[in-house]
Amino acid sequence: MAGIKTLGQFIIEKQLDFPYAKGELSRLLRDIGIASKIVNREVNKAGLVDILGDAGSVNIQGEEQKKLDMYANEQFISALTSGGECCIVATEEEDEFVPIDSPVSKNAKYIVCIDPLDGSSNIDVNVAVGTIFSIYRRKSVDGDATLADVLQKGTDQVAAGYVIYGSSTMLVYTTGKGVNGFTLDPSIGEFCLSHPNMKIPDDGIIYSINEGNYVHFPDGVKKYLKYAQVEDLATKRPYTSRYIGSMVADIHRNLIKGGIYIYPTTAASPNGKLRLLYECNPMAFIIEQAGGVASDGFNRILDIVPTELHQRTSVFIGSPKMVKMAEDMMAEFSAESNQFKVDANEKLAELGVVGSID
Repeated sequence: MAGIKTLGQFIIEKQLDFPYAKGELSRLLRDIGIASKIVNREVNKAGLVDILGDAGSVNIQGEEQKKLDMYANEQFISALTSGGECCIVATEEEDEFVPIDSPVSKNAKYIVCIDPLDGSSNIDVNVAVGTIFSIYRRKSVDGDATLADVLQKGTDQVAAGYVIYGSSTMLVYTTGKGVNGFTLDPSIGEFCLSHPNMKIPDDGIIYSINEGNYVHFPDGVKKYLKYAQVEDLATKRPYTSRYIGSMVADIHRNLIKGGIYIYPTTAASPNGKLRLLYECNPMAFIIEQAGGVASDGFNRILDIVPTELHQRTSVFIGSPKMVKMAEDMMAEFSAESNQFKVDANEKLAELGVVGSID
């Protein structure tokens, strides 16, 4: 064990970074770590037990829920309820946020937004999946926490992270003071520091996008893909296309090797498909802390003001130079249509009209 630092030890050491927290944030992070070990165990034996396939229900996104999705959802809610530091859990699998009302949580100060099992459709074919989480401090001071406490900008996050269940299981997280990665050692049942002070390369040669939707992409994205595919030895093009279909897995690879992950608007998803609170905000916080960039193609993800629990957005995230190039092409070739939507929605808001133009 000489030289090995566990997640629990690391969190305790860093507790001094948050003197106002009095240990609650540290305990909350440990609760998430424990729940992820339980989920990891079930993911690893998913082919041996009856937790594969559809559960027969549909979540608020209109997506078929997998049995393992629901199991992971239950485990994280249970861990966060028992821990006593969390007053609300907002999860992708629930229509509404889940208030935590228990004797141990009556003075809880934190809100957790979580995607319990990102990329779960990959379970059946033994491809990496993950968990994404985001932590906020409660804003209200009296009574029960409300939806307004959940709908905070990404810049208000006090911590965010993800767990990737792959050939090895890793937990990567930030509290706004850099990014650190921990690999699960199954022989001792502990996450051990394996990737201290993670930094994303300034540039890369990997782009990750579902090119099957190419005809439905904005012109700016199409132009970027053409740029990525044209040979130019000076800029190490053509780039390499790598798309796993699990946001956690794709971004984890690009964080280590450099690259860009794009999930743009399409005709079928005019506001984007990925969820702001459960996926884009936490990943944007992590990538920015690692020296990268995250935007919706025009604006910084962390500056978006959420108005709905399950709000969606497009996302361009990864190495700074690659994201900047994609943003430049969006500004040149797709800005006009985007500005029309922005102006129209601002006008509707001024008139007090509920809803938005897609």
